[in-house]
Amino acid sequence: MQQAPETYSDRLLAFTLPARDARGRLVRLDRVVDEILSAHDYPPAITHLLAEALILAALVGSLLKDDAGQLTMQAQTDGGVVRLLVCDYRAGELRGYVDFDPDRLAELGANPALSALFGEGYLALTFDVEGERGRYQGIVPLEGESLAAACESYFLQSEQVPTLIRVATRHDGIGCIASGMLVQHLPDGEEGRERLHARFDHPEWDHVAILAGSVRHDELVDRELSLEALVWRLFHEEQEVRVEPRAHLRRGCRCTAEHFADVIGRFPEGEQMEMKDPDGVIRVDCAFCSRIFPINL
Repeated sequence: MQQAPETYSDRLLAFTLPARDARGRLVRLDRVVDEILSAHDYPPAITHLLAEALILAALVGSLLKDDAGQLTMQAQTDGGVVRLLVCDYRAGELRGYVDFDPDRLAELGANPALSALFGEGYLALTFDVEGERGRYQGIVPLEGESLAAACESYFLQSEQVPTLIRVATRHDGIGCIASGMLVQHLPDGEEGRERLHARFDHPEWDHVAILAGSVRHDELVDRELSLEALVWRLFHEEQEVRVEPRAHLRRGCRCTAEHFADVIGRFPEGEQMEMKDPDGVIRVDCAFCSRIFPINL
């Protein structure tokens, strides 16, 4: 029987520790993160921020059981240096964009703290899923040292699920590489329910959190270390570890001229006329892919 190839980058890996009632996700972005970042000439601080956000979108979005579901992650302030950060994930497709004030960013120095970028900001996680639940959203303040910490707060406050998230990014001679791991505690009988509740001082979770928290930055971004090997390094003493490669990841800007024409066509004719330039063309600027779509109606 031929052994399945190991997972290195641009693909999700799911793993479970059945005896500990824990599940996890690992992801490492290579080509995909470079493609998304290349749409705009972002300075290093924004590149790091967006790379981290893309990893989080992939990790959290991969928890959706429905491939048709979508996660949208939005960080925003009123008057902050970063005006808007938005990423979304759907069936392996990722996209993201940051709108910021370049002059104010330059005043912050090389490695600005999250609080310096967002001030009194918030993080909103919106899930669009089929079925009775439909769309639901959780909002948490942007507190702590990273977007990952804010996501942990979301699961703590909105889902009552003990969660550990680690994210790492690095630029080398090849390009940007970003990676992350999410681990959660799911008590007996809770798998598959919409809301998961657990004791945050559960001894099984304490054990898993200690092992998962030992992961190193250099391990996450090591291009030569497979994700399966990383799981084995962390949990090789466990009774059973199950791993399953999931979706291949790709840049997924879903903007098309046809889509924009359909949306604009729903506006009253008078408003459509106001959108047109002197040549009679409506030009739509897609921030995600940095393209202009000319729409003729």
